[in-house]
Amino acid sequence: MLDFFAVITKGGLVLWYFQDAAQQLSTSIAAINALIRNVVLQEQGGINMYNHNNLTLKLRMDQEFELLFVLGYQKILQLEYIDKFLSDIQKQFRERFRDQLMEGQYYQSFDFEDDYYIVLKNAEEEHKMVKQAPRRPRTFEESEKAKKTVASMIESRGDEPVKGKKKKSKGTAVEEVVVLQEVEEEEDSNENSYSHDVEVTNLNGTANELLDTETLRRNLEKKFSKKSTPKALKTKSPKEPKKGKEPRMWEMGGKDTASLDFSDKSVSDGLPTARPDFLPDPSKIGTLKGNLRGMDASDSGSSGSSSKSSGGMFSAFRRLVGSKTLTKADIEPVLEKLRDHLIGKNVAADVAEQLCSSVETELEGKILGTFDGISSTVKTTLTDALVRLLTPNRRLDILRDVMEAKSINRPYVITFCGVNGVGKSTNLAKISFWLIENGFRVLIAACDTFRAGAVEQLRTHMKHLNALHPPEAHNGVTMVNLYEQGYGKDAADIARHAIDHSRKQQYDVVLVDTAGRMQDNKPLMRALAKLIQVNEPDLTLFVGEALVGNEAVDQLVKFNRALADHSTTKALLIDGIVLTKFDTIDDKVGAAISMTYITKQPIVFVGTGQTYTDLRSLDAKAVVESLMK
Repeated sequence: MLDFFAVITKGGLVLWYFQDAAQQLSTSIAAINALIRNVVLQEQGGINMYNHNNLTLKLRMDQEFELLFVLGYQKILQLEYIDKFLSDIQKQFRERFRDQLMEGQYYQSFDFEDDYYIVLKNAEEEHKMVKQAPRRPRTFEESEKAKKTVASMIESRGDEPVKGKKKKSKGTAVEEVVVLQEVEEEEDSNENSYSHDVEVTNLNGTANELLDTETLRRNLEKKFSKKSTPKALKTKSPKEPKKGKEPRMWEMGGKDTASLDFSDKSVSDGLPTARPDFLPDPSKIGTLKGNLRGMDASDSGSSGSSSKSSGGMFSAFRRLVGSKTLTKADIEPVLEKLRDHLIGKNVAADVAEQLCSSVETELEGKILGTFDGISSTVKTTLTDALVRLLTPNRRLDILRDVMEAKSINRPYVITFCGVNGVGKSTNLAKISFWLIENGFRVLIAACDTFRAGAVEQLRTHMKHLNALHPPEAHNGVTMVNLYEQGYGKDAADIARHAIDHSRKQQYDVVLVDTAGRMQDNKPLMRALAKLIQVNEPDLTLFVGEALVGNEAVDQLVKFNRALADHSTTKALLIDGIVLTKFDTIDDKVGAAISMTYITKQPIVFVGTGQTYTDLRSLDAKAVVESLMK
């Protein structure tokens, strides 16, 4: 039933291997290598099942000896005893070769074949017995209801006296008689006391009595007035009227709508004769030369969250353990708090669950030192895993790639895609400004032929960028231009003509702006896949908001799936991510984690504002520091 089984160290040394005669060795090796590359090296310890071609691979990690137990079987089979078999085989292997593993004698022979067949046979037979055992309903004697007695179902009042009005009793008949008797006695005592009061107060006053008739009358009126007169209502002080909304004070000093009137008559169809206030500041020229500045910890999160008490969410779990082996019961309370913390910071729920499962798998069986705390160990392990996750697995140096493309006389093409309203056109203009600052000529291809005003928006950005970098400052060469064919045209055809035009006019970079589309819009997703297949851009960037959590996962998965499904030849998927509106989220930076975890692609640019200079590269440590506050 099983095609192969292997016991491997994390260093890649095979300690013991079983191969079914019908399975080819090359196929098994390729499947194991794919599992190690895509699961183990990617720090996805929470994933214990992996599919490769027609094989299903099951993985179990032993953290104490750093071993991997891997088995493979045909994907079409449904083997329900696999998990128990893996657990039993791990225990058997550890008990059999404990001394050898403790001393690190990995190069000695591991004779495990007989034990393997015994454990496998026991697991299969136990599964058959459980499966064949008939299931019958419980009898009445086996149910919880049969254990109840009549006495346990009677509610008794005990010896407590019952006072007050007559109530319907749920007890026995004897108890009801006692209740009625006590109520009648209480009513008789009340009547006697009342008649006694009246008799005393109605006595005629004489010279030998202390109180006269007038005093008795006033006392009697006062007594009955207390019973009949309602309590005086407390007079509430009138509330102060609410203050009206104060006028907004704009950052640039504007105090009224006159400062927001941009209808300047001096602006003609071309460049303005006199620079209005809304044009970019010329002092920004030269601020983005070279590689982008990384985000600091102060940029990625506000100081408001740092005012929490030291320890924060881990204060409840601070305790020292000495030379103890971590178990699942020790780790789960901390991981539960961690999972809620990550979800609160906009990490997608599925991603947070998988990250915590990965940390649990990595720590289970680990031996702590004398002064190592459980919470600090879990937090450090998760922090390291997040930093590795956000660190790109491959080199992505756009300036160097543009120079290489320029050396062979071809333009470097970047395509921007994403859902509606995330800021594709704005961040495309920021990247254009960064490329112009580094001396490259940019051609913007207006391939958004659906949204009204999309072409005009890019034309406005082009004018602003040319105002900052006029042709006079570059030997009469226009640094940025717009290629457009209006609305309603085929976006893939416009992009192809724009690339041909850039090659003839010697532009260095072509930035393709596409229409915003929802991930469930099949016609638009098919058009995007066609644009990428026809033009084969050097870089496909997905533009996403830093505000989203679970939605980011759905967007990325469906965009990648659509690009793969509608591909005719080689599938060209998303190569990188542009994270926008990063300045609006405070320390809730979890969307960066979600997007990177799903696509395994780096975050290339981070938008931090509304001006052309508000563009940064992602600093993994700063993001993780803000996430773990």
